[in-house]
Formats: sequence, structure tokens, C-alpha cells
Amino acid sequence: MTLPLDADNRPAHILVVDDAPTNRYVLATTLRRAGHEVIEAEDGTRALELLDGPGPLPELAVVDVRLPDMTGFEVCERIKGNPATAAVPVINISASAITVDDRAQGLYRGADAYLVEPIAPDELLATVLANLRYARARRRAELLADRLSLLNRTTLALYSAADAHQLAGVVAEGAATLFRCEAAAFLTAPEGGVLVAHTWQDPDTPASSGGPAVHAVPAWPHHGEDPARARTGPPAAFEAPCLPPRLKDPEGRRTALGRAKSPRPPVAVVIPADAVTTPDDEQLLDQLLQAGTLALEALRSYSEEHALALTLQRSFLPESLPDTAYADLAVRYLPASQHTEIGGDFYEAVDTPDGLVVAVGDVAGHSLDAAMVMGQVRHALRAYAVEGHPPEVILERLDHLLTSVEPGATVTLCIVLIESGDTLRVANAGHLPPLVRNPDGSTFYIDEHGPLLGLGLPHPPAHRVTVTPGSLLLLVTDGLIERRHVNLQDSLRTLASVVGRASGDPEDACTQLLERLPADGSDDVALMAVRLNGPLTG
Repeated sequence: MTLPLDADNRPAHILVVDDAPTNRYVLATTLRRAGHEVIEAEDGTRALELLDGPGPLPELAVVDVRLPDMTGFEVCERIKGNPATAAVPVINISASAITVDDRAQGLYRGADAYLVEPIAPDELLATVLANLRYARARRRAELLADRLSLLNRTTLALYSAADAHQLAGVVAEGAATLFRCEAAAFLTAPEGGVLVAHTWQDPDTPASSGGPAVHAVPAWPHHGEDPARARTGPPAAFEAPCLPPRLKDPEGRRTALGRAKSPRPPVAVVIPADAVTTPDDEQLLDQLLQAGTLALEALRSYSEEHALALTLQRSFLPESLPDTAYADLAVRYLPASQHTEIGGDFYEAVDTPDGLVVAVGDVAGHSLDAAMVMGQVRHALRAYAVEGHPPEVILERLDHLLTSVEPGATVTLCIVLIESGDTLRVANAGHLPPLVRNPDGSTFYIDEHGPLLGLGLPHPPAHRVTVTPGSLLLLVTDGLIERRHVNLQDSLRTLASVVGRASGDPEDACTQLLERLPADGSDDVALMAVRLNGPLTG
């Protein structure tokens, strides 16, 4: 009898256990003539050794009940009790243990079928085939469930990717894990440029334990390359020697492409051709590509929205700083990289008849509402300063404005009026204290402050401070120094120490501060450095 060669009916690797050489020969010959590969054992001990030894695990075992060292029932129990062999179907056979009780005992103790000798060849082959079909279908279902679980974890990782670089690595690693092979992934990053991630080791590159290697490669298609080729294979720039031996031959690799929208450049996965052999494999590959393209589209949308938000945010800030004899100014503004929403940090500098007014503030929250409040406060501050109001009066008027038109909004704000180049009037509404760096490098904070804006509480008079000409005044928002699990006072001491060692030039000081106190991206940073030039002479 010849077996049909479909997925579940293909020939198998079968273990035959019988102490009678004649019976063992008949069984093995019948199975071999049907196309199966057979290994033989004369007793239970040898059978268990073959199951535990090297080499492929048999897909099915035919076990005689009467063995010299143990019963076939015990052999079956040992097979089913071992996690490594528990899924192997066992067919008990016997010429003597043929009663209903014998057959029931065999099935109760783990056998998948029980045949009474003499066994007709067709009955043996049909029973073997039925058990193989069931076992293979079960293994296929278990494998598919495991791979779907892996696909689910990969999909979650894709949507958690912070950028295209990480996303490319997740796609490549996901393909390698799902199909148990080397894999590469190509995609075009939202900001432009093609990235490739792969799971094999690059020649002449130190091994990395941090996941797939990710590289930038020339645009897809490569210059001089047929654009149609980009729809069926990787860019020419990523051919040998970059590809490992199994993937150098175009016939030996499979390239699958996915797009979220037709005009978008594709996401591609390259794996060995023999890694995808079933309809289940095809569906898994399609789902991986779909998840990757949708995650990339989400990153692209985020990138576009973030760029738009930053453009709008910057439009609320001053276009330039005043050129004044009182002081030299420099500012830096860093938006929070972890938020698409617009923040509320701001700065202002206004040259007035009474002196130079400088201010740094922060509206609570990250949203368009916070940015709108920031714009209102900054423009009102500028108007009140130009009208000649002293710092504490500006704070009172801003507080009244907030409680009247933006109830519930709160703002921290520090205003400094530089009256003559060496005299400061400081009004602080709940903001971080301004820091002064003397020309000799020593530093001190101006700690006096009142309540933050938006509470309707009275504000104390401005604090007057005399400083040494050439001193550096520093105003910052909390994004520069506040860190989770770090005490604020410790952060302020760190800032003072860094400023004490920084340059007295405002531009250089700003650059050095951002280098030595890198922002963590969780909040906006506004930083203003003012070098005081001393009293003006007639």
C-alpha cells in the first residue's frame, strides 16, 4: 500500500518494539513498504534509550504488550510521562492480552490505539495513519498557537517602538523568531533614509548582544537600479557580501513587501525561501508585515504631528532678543521629545525705560490649552512691562488676568528687572530661583518668592539685589534639572556646581549647561543666561 504524500499523510519515523524477531520483522517490513522509516527495539529498556538518545524523535511507537523486562503498558506510561515524548502516539499490540480488560487497561494507561494480533497490514497502516494525522494536526495547532503568541508579543513591541530604528529591529527579530531563521527588514524612516535591520553577524563587526544590527543604506531603489526591482527584492546596496550565504542566491530567499498606503515606500522582510512552506506561514508573514507597516504609519503620523506642534509652539516665543547695553543675553529652548503635545515653557526679554525686563515661566500641563495660556501670559507680560509697571505689579496683573479669563490655569514665573546693570529687582511667582554666578565662579540663588499665578493670592514686593558687574544671571525651567526620584534641592546644588565651572559668556554657558545637564526628554527646557555689564555711564 502506498501512502498519499500530503502534509498529514507523509511517511513517518516509527519505533517498533517487540521481543519476537519474527513479529518485529513483519511489522517493520509492512511499515517500510508503505514508505515509513523504522527503527527497532527488542525490549522496553532499549526502546526508552532510543527515545532519550540523539537523533530525530520517532513520530509514533508500536509497542508489544508482552516484553521481557517490562510490560508494554509500563513503556507507554514512561513515554507519556516524559514531557519530551508525551506527544508521541503509542499503539499497543498483543497476541495474548486480547480481552476487553486488557485493551481497556492499555488505553487507560496512555495508549492511543490497541490492536490484536494477527494484524492485517491494511489495518496496521490505517491505524498508524489515523494516529499520525491526529498527532500532526495537534502539533501544527500547538505550533500555530505558539507562533500567534509570538506574533502578538512582536506586534506589541512594534507599537511600543520609539522610532524607526527600533521598529526595523523589532520587525527583523520578529521574523527571525516566528520562522526560526535569519531575517532582515527594510523600511523608509519618517524623516527619510532607508534602514535595514538583520539578525546575522556582519563580517568584520564585533558581535552585539543588543538585538539585530540596524544600518542606514542608500535610498530604495538604489541609484541606477530598475525601480521595478524594488518591488521584489532588497536594494542593490544590500547585496553580497552583506547577505549571509543562505540569502545570497535570489532563488534561495523570500522577500515579502507590505504598504499601509499605495504611495508609501514598502516595509520588506527577507528570509530564506524554505522558511515559508505552508498557508499558515504565509498568513503569519502577511500579519507581521501588516503590523509593521501600521506601526510605521503611526510613527510617521506622530512625527508629522510633532513637527507641526513644534512649529506652532515656537511661533509663540520671541523671534529675537533685545540688543541692550545693560546686558548680553542668550537663550535655549528644547521641546520635550516624549510629547506630541505643545508645552507651556516660555521666556521673554523687554527693553523698557526703567531697565531690561527678563522673565522665564512655565504653564502647568502639556496641551494646546497650555500653549494658548502661555501665549496670553507672555504677550500680557510684555505689554505690562512696556507700560512701565514694576515686577510685582506685573505679577499681580497677570494673576488677575488668569483668574478672570483662564480659571484653573496655573503658571510659575520669575521676572527680573535689571535697573542699571548691577541692580536687580526680582519678583518670583513660585518658579525655580534665579541663579547668579559671580565673575570669580562663586554662585548664589535668590530664594525669595511668592505664590504661583492663578491662585488669586497677593504677591510680595520685588526683592532688590546688587550684583558684581560681569556676573551671569541664569533663569531656567524645571525640565533642565528635575529628574524622577531625585530631590529638587540636590538638583539645584548640581546646577550651581555646573554653572560655577561654566563660562561667563552667555552663549557658551548655555551650550555647556545643556551638555553637562542633558535633558531627559520628559519636559520642555527654557534657559536664559544674562551677563550683567554694570552701571551705564553718561
